[in-house]
Amino acid sequence: MQHRFLVIGSNSFSGAAFVAYLLERGHSVIGVSRSEEPHPVMLPYKWREPKGSFAFHQVDLNRNLPDLIALMNEQQPEYAVNFAAQGMVAQSWLQPAHWYQTNVVSQVLLHDEMRKLRYLKKYVHVTTPEVYGSTDGWHAESFHFAPSTPYAVSRAACDLHLMSFFKAYSFPVCFTRAANVYGPGQQLYRIMPRAMLYARLGKQMELHGGGHSVRSFIHIDDVADATLRIADHGVPGESYHISTWETVSIRQLVERVCDMTGVAFADLVKVTEDRLGKDQAYLLDSNKIRKELGWADTINLDTGMQQTLAWVDNNLDTLKTLPADYIHKA
Repeated sequence: MQHRFLVIGSNSFSGAAFVAYLLERGHSVIGVSRSEEPHPVMLPYKWREPKGSFAFHQVDLNRNLPDLIALMNEQQPEYAVNFAAQGMVAQSWLQPAHWYQTNVVSQVLLHDEMRKLRYLKKYVHVTTPEVYGSTDGWHAESFHFAPSTPYAVSRAACDLHLMSFFKAYSFPVCFTRAANVYGPGQQLYRIMPRAMLYARLGKQMELHGGGHSVRSFIHIDDVADATLRIADHGVPGESYHISTWETVSIRQLVERVCDMTGVAFADLVKVTEDRLGKDQAYLLDSNKIRKELGWADTINLDTGMQQTLAWVDNNLDTLKTLPADYIHKA
């Protein structure tokens, strides 16, 4: 059955991949982001043959919230999935007020309007494992948070605010927390595409703290599948972890890139000091979504890295002209 979806943050890596996943399944999608669409090489929905319809609208939550609410009332989407957030952990220390404005204040204003929309069946809020702080072992879903950076604090605050709306108004919110996502189309300042691009260009990249923190990387297509299942069948008020069971340190990940590209680790990497407040591990127990919604990851890390490197190689002439560093927008 085809449905009407609103994807907030449709220009983000995860948002654009989710749009592509929905269109391949024939859904009608409205995409909203504060910036104009980036180069098509960064938008998976531009590469695949769509079966559904897509319309993009440039709307800034911080400045044009009435425009978004008007758009929603006009289109009346059944489902809204929100990927929009001020990301980047290290940079959140520099201008924390920008993170709180986008990730808390503007989101609260948005949700206070959305809770009044009777046509909305489900709201999926894409949040982050950073709300937990550094995990000790595999961490099951909870709302016991220990955030260690302005970014993480802002996301934890928004999660708690949404839970209050669920309890007070029965607002139909579900939460997703995914492990480190990756795949073709990811922003070039993220660790995997940056390592691959720099290896191909003969450039050297910084590796904070030597890369000893542990992560569980998950392919964006597996995340998109999980997100749609949560939109369809997730229980309001519940949170769901989306993760594999495979762990790897950031250093080991970069070493794999070196093996794939034939570049020496010492030539690719310059070790620098660790960033402030960096968590040692994010290990998410994903048994809940596996048991309750029948989800399973299908793309292992080696296969996904090969796909990502192929995307880099096939678009190298274009990618090397695009900004490789994060550009902050207030």
